[in-house]
Amino acid sequence: MVKSRSAKFGDWIVVFICIILILVCLLPVLNIAARSLSSADALIKNEVLLWPKGWNLDAYKTVLGDKKYTWSLTWTAILTVICTIWSLFMTILCAYPLIYDLKGKRFFVALILFTMYFNAGTIPMYLLLKELHLLNNPLVLIIPNCLSVFYVIILRSFLYTIPDSLRESAEIDGAGPLRILFNVYLPLSTPVLATLALFYAVGRWNGFSDALMFMNDRKYYPIQLLLYNILNSINSIEVATQEGFTTPGLSETIKAATVMFATVPILFVYPWLQRYFISGVTLGAVKG
Repeated sequence: MVKSRSAKFGDWIVVFICIILILVCLLPVLNIAARSLSSADALIKNEVLLWPKGWNLDAYKTVLGDKKYTWSLTWTAILTVICTIWSLFMTILCAYPLIYDLKGKRFFVALILFTMYFNAGTIPMYLLLKELHLLNNPLVLIIPNCLSVFYVIILRSFLYTIPDSLRESAEIDGAGPLRILFNVYLPLSTPVLATLALFYAVGRWNGFSDALMFMNDRKYYPIQLLLYNILNSINSIEVATQEGFTTPGLSETIKAATVMFATVPILFVYPWLQRYFISGVTLGAVKG
């Protein structure tokens, strides 16, 4: 089939629009990067837009030379890996039994969906975690948000698309539910698992509200909460003192460098999972 000139022209229009959208999405990142590499004088005079002026790496030397930043980044990376693995385990553990015809299945599905729309709120959650002795405990950053009902539904819907004949063949050969899970379902679920892993990882990396409410030990502050305190330090003498700064406020270059320091690492995860992500987010979009 040969495309007409109008069809080719339409394809080029779509490509052009996509490029424009990508550039628009990148503008904030480019602006922050330019500010982090610019001199303080250029920022004071508001001369920096999308390209650094008065190149200066002192901000990155300050950030990378401070153990507070490097440990927070290391701890956040460890926390992200642990939370992603644990969340995937819990998601599989919840979604896999729901594809079987079990007694009371509808009740459990309704109960799970109920938690998706209704929750007790922050204060009951705080009281519950206090009774469980999880406050100011690193586990408070792992356990409470380890499972997303929405992701459970996504995984369950994908498992339904795998032919029942594969499971029945495995059962005829004497395989049990666990063996069927590891030998049949999980190998065929790589795209959706990679997509969910990316969502879980980004959510944990960008999360700071749970640490802000339930964690007092500054040693276990994730990088986003540290960044939150730094950006607020310009208006708060108390926060600035807690962060170890002798004067309230930071230079714009250090703030921009801190933002890049907290943003860039998670961006490297996407290219590694891109081939799975593309197929994962389009699951069920086309039949046949």
